[in-house]
Amino acid sequence: MSLLPDTFAVFILTHGRPDNVITAKTLAKCGYTGKLFFIVDNEDKTVDRYIENFGRERVMIFRKKEVADACDEGNNFDERRTILMARNACFDIAKAIGVTHFLQLDDDYYYFGYRFEAGARKITNLNAAFAIVLSYYKAANITSIAFGQGGDHIGGFSGIKLKRKCMNSFFCSTERPFRFVGAMNEDVNTFTTLGSRGSLFLTFTGLQLDQKDTQSQASGITEMYLRFGTFCKAFTTVMMMPGSTKVSMMRSNNPRIHHSIDWKATVPCIIREAHRKALTP
Repeated sequence: MSLLPDTFAVFILTHGRPDNVITAKTLAKCGYTGKLFFIVDNEDKTVDRYIENFGRERVMIFRKKEVADACDEGNNFDERRTILMARNACFDIAKAIGVTHFLQLDDDYYYFGYRFEAGARKITNLNAAFAIVLSYYKAANITSIAFGQGGDHIGGFSGIKLKRKCMNSFFCSTERPFRFVGAMNEDVNTFTTLGSRGSLFLTFTGLQLDQKDTQSQASGITEMYLRFGTFCKAFTTVMMMPGSTKVSMMRSNNPRIHHSIDWKATVPCIIREAHRKALTP
């Protein structure tokens, strides 16, 4: 625990699942003993149950309509069953409780592991893993960094340590605030729009998390995705970045419409120093 500063905390963003916060159990099994808070909105009818299960001091309740009114939702659905508001509320919550650095996690992770070419191995000292990533995040000029996901390694471990995207989990700082955008596909919307303006979002593939299949669990944001469909989800990103994203089919055991990103047209390219042109007098 001494590896993690007292100003760091894990935030689990959750709604309607007070008796099924899988991530909390997984964190404990993987050795996390640091600060842990549950981010819940005031429109959640199960707030009292969260408090009963986890303690009033660890349940952070935000006013969802107020936060929604300050968000760019990317639609006129008047639908707030989405994680967008919770993601943006975290920065003010962190400031209020004296946290300078925090990790946003969804509530349905069942695995944290180290990723190697031979496969993944369960993390048993998550404090140390978080501390290592936090140390890098503090030293590097990046907006946010995420754990890799199982899907990043379909077809085998690529060997690429850092990917220029940020999904699902977010290391953040109140000193580097940013706003998530789009009620659906908010992670992709954010790292593409802000990435196009020079912000740097990364995924470290040497660490991996796995979660329940999309739309397989009740509550959370599942109801919204079921109501509007994955086309609306993917097309929100196209509206945000029409010049470099499109809607396509994801080929898998469960084929579905998904976003497709042209990275060279989305974010500034980093050119090797060797190619710098000499300055002329």
